[in-house]
Amino acid sequence: MKVHFIAIGGSAMHSLAIALKKKGYEISGSDDAIFEPSKSRLQKFDILPDELGWFENRVHGDLDAVILGMHARENNPELLKAQELGVPVYSYPEFIYEQSKEKTRVVIAGSHGKTTITSMILYVMDYHDRQIDFLVGAPVIGIENPVHLTAENDFILLEGDEYLSSPIDRRPKFHLYKPNIALLSGIAWDHINVFPTYENYVEQFRIFVNSIVNGGILVYNEEDAEVKKLAEETENPIRKHPYQTPSYHTQDEVTYLDVAEGELPLEIFGKHNMNNLAGAKWICQHMGIDEDDFYEAIAGFEGASKRLEKIAESDSNIIFKDFAHSPSKVKATTAAVKEQYANKKVIACLELHTYSSLNAEFLKEYRDCLTSADEAIVFYSPDAVQIKKLEPVSPEQIREAFQKQNLKVFTNSEDLEDELTHLDLNNSVLLLMSSGNYGGLDLEKLKDSI
Repeated sequence: MKVHFIAIGGSAMHSLAIALKKKGYEISGSDDAIFEPSKSRLQKFDILPDELGWFENRVHGDLDAVILGMHARENNPELLKAQELGVPVYSYPEFIYEQSKEKTRVVIAGSHGKTTITSMILYVMDYHDRQIDFLVGAPVIGIENPVHLTAENDFILLEGDEYLSSPIDRRPKFHLYKPNIALLSGIAWDHINVFPTYENYVEQFRIFVNSIVNGGILVYNEEDAEVKKLAEETENPIRKHPYQTPSYHTQDEVTYLDVAEGELPLEIFGKHNMNNLAGAKWICQHMGIDEDDFYEAIAGFEGASKRLEKIAESDSNIIFKDFAHSPSKVKATTAAVKEQYANKKVIACLELHTYSSLNAEFLKEYRDCLTSADEAIVFYSPDAVQIKKLEPVSPEQIREAFQKQNLKVFTNSEDLEDELTHLDLNNSVLLLMSSGNYGGLDLEKLKDSI
């Protein structure tokens, strides 16, 4: 099969291209900019475009499919050529569905927790040598490529992203997977540039629940009121399995799950991760892993990539890096660190980087999300606000929105670096939360300095 990728350099797109190359497909692609690590990974598999740009002659009638990435535009010359020739054009999720129509599709969805839950399931499956196809939205420790597709595996595990499918298909990705088994972890308003109201955002999850195939299974977090409401009101003829946070306790900076046999020490911590674990257990049981085997495996799970990743530790301090940036994730992550390290000072440093987080109206959603931290710092770049063509945001607006006493706000990465390098970190935990890079802050240098 011959497949051409328009905007092959994206994190999801290049991973799919590699997966199809490994499956034996003939792959070509184009993009106007390709950055690391996509560039090196595409080069390794000999599918890196030899020249940047869009070229009509790369699209021809011999192609079986064109896959269109979000980075491309509706008037992309390669897209127009494909449409002119009648070559089938797929969005990323549409093509994934085509690859999995004969498989049991397991889709993990929710505003938060889906990458961690997907990673937990993958870890358990790998531990017990169960072969499945998968698509996860972030790198997973021990897995070379976050997309794996075969002809023979019965199950495919998909992280269900609610963001848009392509420039010409404005449906959320997870609407297109038609799951046999689905999990819904939680709903907290996000992506306000696409879903301008909370009600509009929730509606996408209602559509997702109704997209589960007849007789399918919904595993849902009943502690989330919005999720519970959607599960209870759907008229879709499916089986429903609620889950909730299991009993656990923390002692001497170790979290123990309370199971029938006693205490199970875990590598992960935090109420949100215990809740994620409960959901992952249900899914694994539906995929043929019994409870005892799940617990045996999950004890060694150290977390998803970029989620509470310990990047430095000494006798007196610990530094964590986390991808948290939306209000619900920031609140859960900060609370988890304080619960695990109750006898240490927790210093939370958050970068506001996304379109939503830099929106003056959305800022109020961050109220009290840093309450668990003993000290808190917020960084944002006025240049990023300008690039996103948003209304200017002042440090005073940030302080008013967060309602955190003695909150420090920085708008310059040099000033932030100076602040961090002069912190008193004796008996402390520094939690760095960002989906960006703090305006170019050198984390390796920072680690060495503190």
